[in-house]
Order: sequence, then structure tokens, then C-alpha cells
Amino acid sequence: MPSPIEEYALLGDLQTAALVGRDGSVDWLCLPAFDSPACFAALLHDESAGRWLLAPATGGPATRRRYRGDSLVLESEWGTPDGTVRVIDCMPPRGEAADLVRVVEGVSGSVPMRMDLRLRFDYGGVVPWVRHHDGALAAVAGPDSVWLEAGVPVHGHDLTTTAEFEVRAGQRVPFVLTHTASHLPRPHAVDPEQAVLDTEDFWRGWIGRCTYDGPWSEAVRRALVTLKALTYAPTGGIVAAATTSLPEQWGGPRNWDYRYCWLRDATFTLQALLGTGFVAEARAWREWLVRAVAGDPAKLQIMYGIDGRRRLPEQTVPWLSGYEGASPVRVGNAAADQFQLDVWGEVLDGLHLAREAGLHTSDTAWDLQRALLDYLEGHWDDPDNGLWEVRGPRRHFVHSKVMAWAGLDRAVHTVENHGLDGPVDRWRQVRDRIHADVCEQGFDAERGTFTQFYGSEGLDASLLLIPRVGFLPWDDPRVRGTVDAVRRELCEDGFVLRYRTDADGGVDGLPGTEGAFLACTFWLVDALHGTGRADEARELFERLLGLRNDVGLLSEEYDPATGRHMGNTPQAFSMEGLVNTARRLGGASTSTSAGRTEQAL
Repeated sequence: MPSPIEEYALLGDLQTAALVGRDGSVDWLCLPAFDSPACFAALLHDESAGRWLLAPATGGPATRRRYRGDSLVLESEWGTPDGTVRVIDCMPPRGEAADLVRVVEGVSGSVPMRMDLRLRFDYGGVVPWVRHHDGALAAVAGPDSVWLEAGVPVHGHDLTTTAEFEVRAGQRVPFVLTHTASHLPRPHAVDPEQAVLDTEDFWRGWIGRCTYDGPWSEAVRRALVTLKALTYAPTGGIVAAATTSLPEQWGGPRNWDYRYCWLRDATFTLQALLGTGFVAEARAWREWLVRAVAGDPAKLQIMYGIDGRRRLPEQTVPWLSGYEGASPVRVGNAAADQFQLDVWGEVLDGLHLAREAGLHTSDTAWDLQRALLDYLEGHWDDPDNGLWEVRGPRRHFVHSKVMAWAGLDRAVHTVENHGLDGPVDRWRQVRDRIHADVCEQGFDAERGTFTQFYGSEGLDASLLLIPRVGFLPWDDPRVRGTVDAVRRELCEDGFVLRYRTDADGGVDGLPGTEGAFLACTFWLVDALHGTGRADEARELFERLLGLRNDVGLLSEEYDPATGRHMGNTPQAFSMEGLVNTARRLGGASTSTSAGRTEQAL
């Protein structure tokens, strides 16, 4: 069985990622890119779907794990009756090919070790043809070939490549797994020891540009390293998570593919990167955004592929049983075809944030914004699917309208303060009309709170963003009433649900429930701080930091009943939330509505 979600550590080379359990097993790896079919998919089934185990023969979880400093070089250490052994794992930044390097280091005594390599291409569905070639092992199937160079003899057993060996104190035994297209010649092998050093040097140099020096430096740096690791370097796109189909409900159907780039993450990502000194990454993400959304503004999608492609057809993988039986396992995401009005506002807000931060923008970017605004003017009052990709009927979601307002608000500010051309009087009128509409139809005066959609009995965690985008000030009683209502109705053990799945007869059209959403809980921290409850905000933030696993990672959701992580991991939305909230609590300046700057939102 796969490990608990919170026991996985991340490796990455800025084009794909691997998950390593405390038991020394790589249970998830897609090659050559984040959204490629997995060659190790034990995470969503069992070892028969592919994995790479490297651990003491006695088995069991590592006694201690850590990343080397602020790098993605992982060290897992086992203390056994025979001695102590360490496994050093990394994926060096991509060179000629994708490499996964594992080095066994003897610390004390003499420890019997076990290596099981079970390659299964196409999400566990294809067993490769394996042969020995010129001192290495070659595995080929369809478009993929993988080469293994090992520091000890290996042999085949039951369609698995295995090795049994002992490692003594001071001894080092390397393994290098390299992927390339099957029609290409064997790539040059990396030197494993040098690859470890190069990987550590790369991350040390990268994080050295970080300008954050607040009270949560370690947590913020680890979150930033994780965000960088989720970046697809060739294009600058950032995937929402490294995985697909990790469940939002134990044993349920809420299993989605998150290996794509969501537009609504753009503003949060840009805030995190620009606010901590990573201008080059912010610029690359902004440029990915502009390329991805170019075209007919009526066909704007909520998400795109890592290369900007639009078609992400959703299908199931029936031979995988799912994580702990949560099925179906999905590849692709049909939500890409949904109409989510807030995305137009999110894109306009993100491009505005980039301009305010001084990132160079071209006339083409403003032409794109004008086209998006034209569409927004004519469709802001249409019902939509909302930001949570609900698969129920379209409704007039309050957050969607608020973000439509934000998009027009940013456009008005751009004309007024940057001298760009546009029908600013008309935009002001539409902006004000949206504001009045939301306040009239989206606010429940009897309960003193905004609602999930017009006429709804339910709430939505996204309502916490109303003051953050400048729609209303923090001291407006409607804001405080909404924050209090969210705490009262959407919290479990202090952590925030996105919404109640059973509200209004089942708003999302799906059975079951889900865990607390970690990004939304960071929003609550911001809201508590913004409404003058700084001590409560700090206390909740510290609780959130306490949910990180032993190597500082957060998944999408948390189950207060079991204390376990849920959903895809590591989750960019959660890590962005950590960075942005740490900055706010520390008094960092953050760009908000109309380019105003607030201290400690």
C-alpha cells in the first residue's frame, strides 16, 4: 500500500517531480514532464503499478529525514540493529535528459540493503522490455526508454529489477535512472556524486536571492523552493500540484488531475514571487500567462497545459484502484471547459499586479487586456460554475462577480495612473453597477454575511477575499460579519472548508464531503489580521505551520478528524498561501485594489 500522503517528500528537476515515501520508495514519477504518463504509479494503486524502493532489507520508515539546507537534495536515514545507513536522493536540474539519482551511504556498522525497481509505463499499464546493454540496464516501451546504472550487480525477478547488497560505514553505492525518448540514443550518464553537489549548489544559489527575512524564514524558503520545483522551466508555467487523483474524500470520487496551470493562481503566485525577490520567475509566469490566454477572449479557460495547450480531455484509468481505494483515477481535467467568470478578473488582476511591480509590459499585453475587458463588460451578469469547479448548475456566484468588479477596477486604475488608452468612463460605470448588484443580491442582511451565490443559504471561503481585492474595506461591518459567519459555519476544528457540500441541496453536484482547504485557512488568517484580531491570526497561522510534514510540505486539504493530509500534493495554492500570509503578518507591503499599498493587510 502507498504511504500516507503526508509522508511523501518531493524531488524535482524543474520539468517533472517524484514523490518519495519515508519507506524509501519512489511511488510517483511522470517522465519526461509533470503531465506525462507515470512510470511509477504505486501511489494510486500498489507496487504492481510501478515504484523504486531503496531501503534497508528489514524495511520500515526512515528514522530521520531532511533536505540539505534549502535544497531539494533529500537525505533519509535509517537506524537499524546492524548500523545506520543514509539514502541521498535528488533530481539534478535537467540537462540532456531527466535523471533521478540515489546514493546509499554507510554511516555506521554494516547494513543489508534492498533495491526493487519496477518500471511500469503509462500509469502502470505497460511492462517494458528490459535488457542489459554496455554495463547498464535498458527498459523500453513505446515512446519511452529508461536506463539504470547501478553501483552493485542487479538481476531480474518476477518482472522486477532487484539487488541485495550490504553497505559499510564510509561506503557509497550510487544508482542513476535516466529517461529519454526511445528513438534517441542512450544519453550521457551523469556522475552521481557530482549530480548531488550540482543540485545542492543550484538550489543554494537560487534561494540566495530570497529577500524575505521575517520570523518564519525557514517555512517561507521551503515553500518558495517547492513553488520553484513546481515550475515547468521551458515555459514558466507553474502546476497546481505534482499529482493526480489524490482524494479530497477518503474512498470517494472527488479525485482530480492537478498537473496543470490554473489562471486564478496567477495573482497569488505573482504576489509570492515578487514579494520575496524572485522577479525572473514572476516575469516568466506572467509571460506564460499572456501566451496561454492569447486568442479569442470568449474562449478563455480556467486552466491550461504546462506548455499553454488548451485541450485537457478528462478520462479515467480503470486499472488503477486509486489511493486507498478512492476511485476513479482521472487523467486530464474536464473543468477546463467550464465557464468561470472570476478567471477574467484574475487574469486582469495578475497583469495589473505585474505592471504595478515594474515588470515591463508590451502593447500586446494591454491589447489583450482590452479584449478581455470587452468580453467581461458583456458577460459579467451571466451565471457561471464558480471558482471551485462545481459540477452542478451554473449560478450567480458572489466571488465571480467580485472578481469581475476587480478586473474593471484594475483597468480604470491603469488608464488613470499609467496613461494607457481605454473607455475609462464606461468601465467605471460597469464597475459601479457590479458593485451595487453584489451588495444588493449577494448580501444576506438578516445573517449579516455575503453568501455563496445570489439567494444562497450557504457560504463560501472565497468571500474572505472581498476585502483583499479591495471590493470593500477591512473595517466595513459587512466584511467582519462575513468573516464571523465563515468561522461559525465553515470551520472544523478551526480549519476552513471551501463550502458545505450539502448546502442549497448540494451545490457541486457530487456526492460526499471533503477536507478542510488549507489555502482557504490561510485566507482566514489574513482576514483575522485585517479585521484587527492579530493574536488570533498568528495563533491560527502557527497551527497551519504545524500541519506541514517533516520536510515542510503541505497538500491541498487536511482532515481534522484523522490528522492526515488529503488531496494532491504538494499543493502550490497551499504553499503560496503560506508565503503571502507570512509576509502580511510580518507587515510586508502588498499591492491591493487600484494599486494602493496597505501595510500588514
